[in-house]
Amino acid sequence: MTNTQLHFPHKNRNLELTPQSGFEKNFMHLADRALTLVMKSQTKLVLTSHNNDKLTLPPPIQGHEYTLYMHIPFCESLCPYCSFNRFLYESQKASQYFSALREEMKRVAELGYDFKTLYIGGGTPTINLEELTTTIDLARELFSIQEVSCETNPNHLIPQYIDQLKDRVQRLSVGVQSFDALLLEQMNRLEKFGSGEEILDRIRYAAPFFKSLNVDMIFNFPSQTREVLMSDIEKVISSSAQQVTFYPLMSSSVVEQSMSRSVGTPTRQREWEYFNLINNSLKADFEPLSAWTFVRQSADMIDEYIVDSEEYVGIGSGAFSYLNGELYINYFSINKYLEAINQGRLALSGGKRYNKHAQMRYWFMMNLFGMDFNRQAFKKRFTVPVWIGLGLEMLFMFLTGSFRRGDHRHLTRRGQYLSLVLMREFFSGVNNLRDIARKHLSPLELASASPVHYVGAHSTSNGFLRK
Repeated sequence: MTNTQLHFPHKNRNLELTPQSGFEKNFMHLADRALTLVMKSQTKLVLTSHNNDKLTLPPPIQGHEYTLYMHIPFCESLCPYCSFNRFLYESQKASQYFSALREEMKRVAELGYDFKTLYIGGGTPTINLEELTTTIDLARELFSIQEVSCETNPNHLIPQYIDQLKDRVQRLSVGVQSFDALLLEQMNRLEKFGSGEEILDRIRYAAPFFKSLNVDMIFNFPSQTREVLMSDIEKVISSSAQQVTFYPLMSSSVVEQSMSRSVGTPTRQREWEYFNLINNSLKADFEPLSAWTFVRQSADMIDEYIVDSEEYVGIGSGAFSYLNGELYINYFSINKYLEAINQGRLALSGGKRYNKHAQMRYWFMMNLFGMDFNRQAFKKRFTVPVWIGLGLEMLFMFLTGSFRRGDHRHLTRRGQYLSLVLMREFFSGVNNLRDIARKHLSPLELASASPVHYVGAHSTSNGFLRK
């Protein structure tokens, strides 16, 4: 998951279905391509960053709510589609890292920040359980933490892990991606995490211990047929998971090269079709919370497992912070991250100021994605009506039939999909920024962070260790 964290309160929207006519498919393909081209150019402009070793975070604004994001970059093996900041696990390096992470947390507290929500992503946050639990306990001492969300892998849904996490973590998100044996093998996950049935059994065991257990799935793999996707959906429905996310396959341009040797070359031709298949198949059991997140109808309408506020502080190697309209980026190199913390500094390596128009677009994208577009909230935030501030963007959404007739706040199925396209390309832009940052790693770190290369169905890699 990206550390740009989101929160979307649930609304009962009674979303309509979209017919799959030839015209509809062609229309949506054209809309997708147009929006993708625009987003690719915009993310290059907005997400560009410049190194500045003297950067520091601004003080918190009184009355603002912030979320704390914590990044754990270590993995047991590296998935070929993953663009996040991650390295193969090595015990000694990880111990040094967690120690620095706790020190960075103390410095953020000294700046006056407080947090009710902590989100822990990676990498594989649960890769070193003792260090993780010590770090969570410190966060609760330093801040007013009320809720902890944490990512994990299926092989950690076992009693010795659950016993340590159940009283510390309220929302657990499990990276499954698919239950299909061929896809799991292509992703280098079958041997490490077990078969689809084994993963399903572990989800059913773990779900009752948490306020929300979320299953992360990916759709639109090149080798994923309708039958395979339908089987994945049926398994999600039959699980005890309270929530599911179905992300479209997305990556950086560099990672696409490694994907072509494993899961295949990505294509967008079936994405709209598969998006509709997912929504139509889940609607009897799940309610949509965002363009790609669904909550089980019997789960008391739990909000998305991520966070509660638009602004957040990111700690750890490769973490992002978004404060007062400015993006801050931590060192991606673990060695440089450790060096900065050991020298008594924050680990910020760069930043980018968003102008007012860029901030408007960010707000526009996030609120469309949450399927609850409140124009009055936009005007209150930016002091201008949305048609004045973002006239071209609003015109595109109306011409594509993205808003429901007579209800210009909620989205049609078209609008839901186009909001997904916006987020897909935004995160792809963030992933490209990560690729740029990785170019500055040392040769040893670069080897540890590089995606695995496939020979037949087997993988080989160099470095310390990985996800």
